[in-house]
Amino acid sequence: MIISRTPYRVSFFGGGTDYPAWYREHGGAVLAAGIARYCYITCRWLPPFFAHKSRIVYSIIEDVMKAEEIQHPAVRESLLHLGIREGIEIHHDGDLPKMTGLGTSSSFTVGLLHALHALRGEFRSKMQLATEAIHVERDRCGDRVGSQDQVSAAFGGLNHIRFAPDDALSVEPVPLPAARMAQLQDSLLLFFTGFSRYSSEVVAEQLQNVPQKGKELSEMAAMVGQGLHLLTGGGDLADFGRLLHEGWRLKRSLSSRVSTPEIDAMYETARKAGAIGGKITGAGGGGFLLLYVEPERQPAVRKALSRLLHVPFDLDHSGSQIIFSNPTPLEPAP
Repeated sequence: MIISRTPYRVSFFGGGTDYPAWYREHGGAVLAAGIARYCYITCRWLPPFFAHKSRIVYSIIEDVMKAEEIQHPAVRESLLHLGIREGIEIHHDGDLPKMTGLGTSSSFTVGLLHALHALRGEFRSKMQLATEAIHVERDRCGDRVGSQDQVSAAFGGLNHIRFAPDDALSVEPVPLPAARMAQLQDSLLLFFTGFSRYSSEVVAEQLQNVPQKGKELSEMAAMVGQGLHLLTGGGDLADFGRLLHEGWRLKRSLSSRVSTPEIDAMYETARKAGAIGGKITGAGGGGFLLLYVEPERQPAVRKALSRLLHVPFDLDHSGSQIIFSNPTPLEPAP
C-alpha cells in the first residue's frame, strides 16, 4: 500500500499568464506557494477476491472491471497513461473541498501519479510529476488548465515559476529569512466564501478575452517581479498586501465571471475592517478569499467576516510526498 500527501496552493501574482494561450506567445510567470492543507491518495493492488476488478473511492464509489470504465477522468486517464491494467484500489481524502480555487484538481492528479509510480517501485522527480500531471489534465482529459497548480502541488514551497513559449518550466524557490517568512505567513488569512464553481466555466471567458487583455496580463506578469522585490528587499511587507490589492483590481477586469457582487461585498467589508489587500483564489467566481492583514488588525477582520468560515493554514515546504509505503506489497491481480 502507498499513501501520497500533496499540498494545495495559493497564488499571489501572475495567475492567468500560466495558460498556453498566453505564455506560448509572451511567456508567463507566477508567484505562488504550497499550503499545509493536503490531498491524500491511498493506492494498493486489489486482491482478486471481489466481483469487481478495481475500486475507486472519492465522493462516490466506482467498482469497475477495466480502466476504461472509470468515470473519474483523472483516475481513468492516469491509469491508461501509465498502462496500468492490473486490479487496483484508490482512495481519495482531502482537507479542503474541490472547486474552490486552491488547485485541488491538480493536487489530486499529482498525488495520484506519485502514488501510482511508487506502487510500481518507480521514482519520479518533482518536475516529472508536474509535467506528467499537466499532460494528463490538459492533453488526455481535455481540461482548460494552466500550468501553475501542478508545479505548486509537486514542489511545495514559495516559488517563482516561469513558463516559456516552448512549454519549458522553471521553478526558483524564493529565499526568505525565517523571520520574514513567518511574518508573511502570519499576515495571511483564508476565508471560504461558501461558493464553489467549475473553474473551466470562468476560464473559458478569460481565454476568449486574451487577445483584448494583453495590457492587463502584461501588468499582472510584471507584478511577479514586483512581489519578489517586496518580499526579498527587506522593506515594509505591508506593501506586498497593497500590491495584492492592485493585482485583484486587474484580475477582476479579465472577465465578468471573476467576481460577483457578493464577493465584492465580502472583500470591501474586509478592507474596511483593516485588510490591506487580497484576492479570490484560483480563476475566481467563488472559492476562497485570501487576505493580507497585519496581525493586530486580524481580530477586527475576522469579526467583520464572522459569517464566513476562517481556515487557518501554514505554508508547505515539502511538496508531494509518499508518507507511507508498504515494503511488501501484494502482487497485482492478473
